[in-house]
Amino acid sequence: MWMETNSPEETFALGEQLGNEAEAGEIYCLNGDLGTGKTVFTQGFARGLGIEGPVNSPTFTILQQYEEGRLPFYHFDVYRIGDVEEMEEIGYEDCFYGDGVCLIEWSSLIEEILPKHVIEITIEKNMDKGFDYRKITVEGKK
Repeated sequence: MWMETNSPEETFALGEQLGNEAEAGEIYCLNGDLGTGKTVFTQGFARGLGIEGPVNSPTFTILQQYEEGRLPFYHFDVYRIGDVEEMEEIGYEDCFYGDGVCLIEWSSLIEEILPKHVIEITIEKNMDKGFDYRKITVEGKK
């Protein structure tokens, strides 16, 4: 399925809706070019999980963990990962196979370690349709 948003607020709201529906053990793979709204989407997703505090992209730490929502939330940003072995160093398996929800930005960089069943989210811009236009595709969600 795919949706269109025309503002950061709409992108946030879509993330919030998916966060409301998220279940323990799910892994969301979030992909899109720089500046497409992945962080805004993730902030909405976290709000849907009941996380009220600030949520920022963990670009330099790879993983940010949030425990205050209805489920543990593991937010990965693997944009700067040099080698998949770095994921082992941070204990990704505990997150992937734990009782929380994972959201992984730039997941295509670690495809070889992703479980078979993930939920793929792709955010695309189309400047012909406006600066804030986004096409958001969700695949694999039941």
